[in-house]
Amino acid sequence: MLAYALDAFIQTPEIASIWVGVSPGFIDNPILGTLTSKAPAIRFTPSGGPTRQETVLNTLAEMLKAGIPESDWVLVHDAARPGITPQLIQKLILAVNQTGEGGLLAMPLADTLKMADANSAIAGNPSRSVKTISRDHLWQAQTPQMFGLKQLHDAIEEGIRLEADITDEASAMELIGKNPLLIEGATRNFKVTHPADWDLMQTLLRTPINL
Repeated sequence: MLAYALDAFIQTPEIASIWVGVSPGFIDNPILGTLTSKAPAIRFTPSGGPTRQETVLNTLAEMLKAGIPESDWVLVHDAARPGITPQLIQKLILAVNQTGEGGLLAMPLADTLKMADANSAIAGNPSRSVKTISRDHLWQAQTPQMFGLKQLHDAIEEGIRLEADITDEASAMELIGKNPLLIEGATRNFKVTHPADWDLMQTLLRTPINL
């Protein structure tokens, strides 16, 4: 999956460098050397942490230590979304550059949402719907998510300090009062979570892109 995601960024001319945070115990794996040989812009760092936000924070810190300007834009992407394309990346970059504000790819919710009875779940009984939630104005976040390097680093650091519920980079920026842009992504850019997801993704990856 990582190779597919990397290919999309390699093929995007606006991307100056690609940083991948991995577990310290995985940094010497020969697979990474094979991926690095595909493009000199790729740099693997042993900055993987126990949580997503810690991995992102550590990797951003490595970028700052390497001398990347604090004001540079960074795009944080989840390797479990191999359906990303250069076209989607460029769509996000264009929108952010036009407004000067950070943002993320996301999809308007299409399905009806149901709230389950929490007490039933606790008791081990079948879940029951207690409320239908309007999907108006609700979006499903995707990646990449694009923000200023230092600003995002500091926002995540503050969120961790406050023990806030930071589930993605946009939520960290919201914590410091920002309102990230929502740029419509694509259904193919879903997160691979289960084996069946990967089966579907492989079919999509073999299908010509039509965005």
